[in-house]
Amino acid sequence: MTSHLPLGSRVSGTRLAVLLGEWRRRGSRQGAADLAAAVELQVLDGQLPIGTRLPAERELADALGVSRTLIGAALDRLRSTGVVASRRGAGSWISGAGHRSAAPAQHERDGLIDLARAAPPALPGLINAVDAARRDLVEHLSGNGYLTGGLPLLRERIAERYTARGLPTSPDQVMLTAGAYSAFVLCLRMLAGPGDRVLVEQPTYPNAIDAVRAAHALPVPVALDPVRGWDLTGIEAALRQASPRFGYLVVDFQNPTGLRLDAAGRERLGGLLARSRTPVVVDESLVELDYEGDPLDAPPPLAAFAGDLALTVGSAAKSQWGGLRLGWIRASAELLDRLLSSRFAVDLGAPVFEQLVLASLLEPEGYAALAQRRVDFRLQRDSLIDAVHAYCPEWTFEVPAGGLSLWCRLPEPMSTRLAVSAANHGVQLAPASRFGVHGGLERWLRLPFGLPPDQLLEAVRRLSLAVESVRGYADVPAANVPVT
Repeated sequence: MTSHLPLGSRVSGTRLAVLLGEWRRRGSRQGAADLAAAVELQVLDGQLPIGTRLPAERELADALGVSRTLIGAALDRLRSTGVVASRRGAGSWISGAGHRSAAPAQHERDGLIDLARAAPPALPGLINAVDAARRDLVEHLSGNGYLTGGLPLLRERIAERYTARGLPTSPDQVMLTAGAYSAFVLCLRMLAGPGDRVLVEQPTYPNAIDAVRAAHALPVPVALDPVRGWDLTGIEAALRQASPRFGYLVVDFQNPTGLRLDAAGRERLGGLLARSRTPVVVDESLVELDYEGDPLDAPPPLAAFAGDLALTVGSAAKSQWGGLRLGWIRASAELLDRLLSSRFAVDLGAPVFEQLVLASLLEPEGYAALAQRRVDFRLQRDSLIDAVHAYCPEWTFEVPAGGLSLWCRLPEPMSTRLAVSAANHGVQLAPASRFGVHGGLERWLRLPFGLPPDQLLEAVRRLSLAVESVRGYADVPAANVPVT
């Protein structure tokens, strides 16, 4: 356990109450255990980083509407498991991820099913691409290995794909990065600074929210209806009233809702961004996972309508494999020059070998394998839908035309409590509060379908047991906490 006082930021009682959501089970006599489990979940989920200073016991008790005795007992539990450390006169802080994180392989032996990550296994044919990359690597060994913009062949193939999708692109408009998240952080560093506003969807990709806050910028959420989709009138108002420095949008199989913006909506949204001269980072990490048709026949990229201030982020993680850790940015040559000049403060470029592997996967044979992957994922999606209908029939959702997850509406506010209980039943979940700028979303749950059908069926069966263990339990007075 960390014994020294860390230099991390402090979380207020109000903010911690929002993160914890409705954590206490109705009628439970184990309030301290429930609270400790909910705090540990936020630590494991990255919402409470190591070093975060916790509010005083009285402040937290007032925010949660519970006694200081319960708060003290919960902190004792967290101290005993190594999650929290305390010092007289200095308070308490997050000191670790608990005993369970010390042996992650134990989760695998215990049969833990991971539904917290919407990330599939490697694309079939990856080994063949690795063998081809080994042969191609020889010609690069005489150089220094630093390709700041990326492997020319790979940039060319990515540019060709954009052009085929309706966005004419040259290789000098593509830069390779160490994943889509790294690409977003590079864009964020260039476009915004402390105190600047960043327009985002609500709900949205949690790591994007975290990155915006880490840059001391302010995420400005615009609600995304899980049925009707994007509120373009609301976005127009936010652009006019908040004057964000840039927007972050996912218009292809949006994470977590799975929604896709149609061509007319893209044209209108792109026009709004272009007229207001608002840069936009468009995350296309899931664009190749289209189960209703060929991605080349889909609506053109949003950047085709948004003008020269659009930056499109792509990724190999969802379509090929996250282990490659490769992403890219497509933008105007002028914007890429600005990105390249500031990149050295972050990294010196993506690794050559992995780029050679991806270049091989983007040959015609690789796209044939990707077409088969879409068939497989559609079957997995349908298997998950059948399992939810069988075991959790009260849950509702829109069937996504692509992507990797269902966004399920629960019969009562229970997302955080369900995530805590599900871990005890062998299923790891991300509570829906992670997808909201200010927490909340307790009536929602994301269920990824990147696993084989038998695992998805077993996961939902276990979830049905977890639901019964939390159904109808009393909610902590989180209603006293303002959530927007």
